[in-house]
Amino acid sequence: MSSKYRIAVAGCGGMANVWMDYVRQRPDAEIAALVDIRLEAAEVMREKHGLHCPVFTDLHEALEQTEANLVFDITIPASHFEIASVALRHGCHVFAEKPLAETMEQCDELISLAEQVNRSHSVMQNRRFDPRLRALKKLIAEGTIGRPGLVCADFFLAPHFGGFREVMDSPLLLDMAIHTFDQARCILGADPVTVYCEEFNPPGSWYKGNAVAVCTFTMSDGSIFSYRGSWCAEGAPTSWQASWRITGEKGTAIWDGTDMPYAEAVSPEEQAGGQFMNRYVRKEGDMSGIQIPETFHHGCLDEMFQALEEGRPAETDSRDNRLSMAMVLGALESAKSGRRVAIEELIS
Repeated sequence: MSSKYRIAVAGCGGMANVWMDYVRQRPDAEIAALVDIRLEAAEVMREKHGLHCPVFTDLHEALEQTEANLVFDITIPASHFEIASVALRHGCHVFAEKPLAETMEQCDELISLAEQVNRSHSVMQNRRFDPRLRALKKLIAEGTIGRPGLVCADFFLAPHFGGFREVMDSPLLLDMAIHTFDQARCILGADPVTVYCEEFNPPGSWYKGNAVAVCTFTMSDGSIFSYRGSWCAEGAPTSWQASWRITGEKGTAIWDGTDMPYAEAVSPEEQAGGQFMNRYVRKEGDMSGIQIPETFHHGCLDEMFQALEEGRPAETDSRDNRLSMAMVLGALESAKSGRRVAIEELIS
């Protein structure tokens, strides 16, 4: 093999197609092995993409028998710790689907292992590479609405996936909410301090575990982040990006997750006060000065590879993503214990 990046793909489910389509665009990368606990799934994937690489049911065996130096971990959440551990101990870089792992102990062990073997371990947080989210982040960073005070995100969808999600204890929090939590960190440029959460499974749910969660986070910039989510909300769905309202000292920013964001701030003529209701000036979100050559999954993969080329941590490096995972795990602990949880309890 002559490519710089020789990739073993672990997990041959639906999202693997997106990752493998990206590899075709890179002249410096090729698929060295396909790994899945169902050999037939790997064989189907190999045929679909016209590959000639070997297929395996065991990652250790795949790495022993090939020259792979990078592992794409696209397995189910419960497998991420084992897959990443094996890959790192074989000296491979790891690009993994979210979540980083299922416990903070596992997250910390993977981060420590990656540092010990001097390899990159990054997580797919594709929502960060939505140009509309970057435009919202820009509106906030430019001070359009002043200092944020309340950040609200609503996530209401009803996907009938089938499979592992429907038997998880907390499918919304553990498998999906991290996207919105990570978006909040990205938009605000702030990290979590405390969380209070309630989760439950509503009437009509087809999930075994809790598919609804309501969370309140205090953030390091002093703002409050309020999350309301349901994965079994039939009718009037939000975007997968969630629906956002951010209120600040002098205005509000809105993003419905579909169109470009905008903000309404108090008109300069109204700043002296004394009016019963102020007039507002609308500012549209824009992409000027924002560089994202690719978007979503491809954008995140671009960033991961670019970080390897430049010898730096990726934006979604596991050491940073640990804080987004702390939001998930803190919410789970709060829901279980019924108390407000300090994030430092998890990350100290």
